[in-house]
Amino acid sequence: MTKVLITGGTGMIGSGISKQLTQAGHQVVHLSRTTSADDEYSTFAWDIGKGVIDEKAFEEVEFIIHLAGASINQRWTEKNKKIIIDSRVKSANLLLETVQRLKTPLKAFISMSAIGYYGGDTGDKLLTESSNPGKDFLAETVTKWESAADQFQAICPVTKFRTGVVLSSEGGALPQIAKPVRYGVGAPIGSGKQWMSWVHIDDVVNAFCEAVEGRLSGTFNLVAPQPATNAQFTRAIAKALQRPLILPNVPSFVLRLALGEMATIVIGGNNVSSDFLETTGFKFKYTELVRALKDLLV
Repeated sequence: MTKVLITGGTGMIGSGISKQLTQAGHQVVHLSRTTSADDEYSTFAWDIGKGVIDEKAFEEVEFIIHLAGASINQRWTEKNKKIIIDSRVKSANLLLETVQRLKTPLKAFISMSAIGYYGGDTGDKLLTESSNPGKDFLAETVTKWESAADQFQAICPVTKFRTGVVLSSEGGALPQIAKPVRYGVGAPIGSGKQWMSWVHIDDVVNAFCEAVEGRLSGTFNLVAPQPATNAQFTRAIAKALQRPLILPNVPSFVLRLALGEMATIVIGGNNVSSDFLETTGFKFKYTELVRALKDLLV
């Protein structure tokens, strides 16, 4: 049995990882800003801003899965930008300082990352793990996030998963995108030609669990093998829900007015390759978008 410490363990992805690792016989503990007697897993408190952490969380831990980070889906004011970056960087720094002080014998540090590493809008260019980072706020955030994770290389192997748009019925982007389609008022966004490199939540959970099992180590694009354009994605949702699409595309300028700089998330897009991950022998459970959507929406 392996003991795994997870930050952000109660979130959409962390919950799935915690459940699957437990079912496989591993012991899972969480680090959280708040703790309760009703917590499903043993939970220990930390305060990233104050640099405070309960050292008991690290007893006999062999793996750390670092998922914690403030939501990127908030208006990108200068204050919020700092919160988004600091929540990722300072949390990793605090983990490293604690591991080094306690001399915790980690076997691996496994970190969430994102395809925002390449920038918010990279057009049709096919992106691989060796592609250069972008120059916008998304890229800045992910580059600093990964650099913080890479510090662990001094003591153990580091695995980073650059996730695409994670599809889940429990949260994330899919319920928000599907809701207007479900009620007959859905439409593609902007030109509809921007790429959406998506991935089913089950495949995300499987990848992190395989990293704990020692089958994955390195930096990987965690996206399904068949990305879709925004228009294709919207049509696939309509097909899965058996709803018509009758409205014109939502103009980009409307979203820019409403969301400001953050509109890049929905107006932009990335065409990201999963080839490197697949060369490891990793098998995606969901490679076809319509099948993934039917599993989650129907």
